[in-house]
Amino acid sequence: MKFASKESGGVTVITLEGNVLGGPDATELNNTLHKLIDAKKKKVVVDLRGVSSMNSSGLGMLIGGVTTMRNVKGDLKLAGASEKILKLLQVTKLLSVFEHFDTVKKAVESF
Repeated sequence: MKFASKESGGVTVITLEGNVLGGPDATELNNTLHKLIDAKKKKVVVDLRGVSSMNSSGLGMLIGGVTTMRNVKGDLKLAGASEKILKLLQVTKLLSVFEHFDTVKKAVESF
């Protein structure tokens, strides 16, 4: 998995690409979120446009991320998931946990 982050309108956009399978990727996301919290940045959008597949560990990584942000009165929203990833989120009932937007722009504006 490739991982990058940038600022956009006071919101941190984390871009994930490739296969999201948890493991070391989960650690990297968790470390990044804690650095953002330390910097008083609590608005995060995870851009999923480049994600080709995700397993249960990858879902767990996202759940851990949203929990981390909400525990400090922030939020983590998802954007740009493919039909395949959206179906996975629907089947697992996680669309009731996450806010998902078609584009990163819409997700950033939702804050």
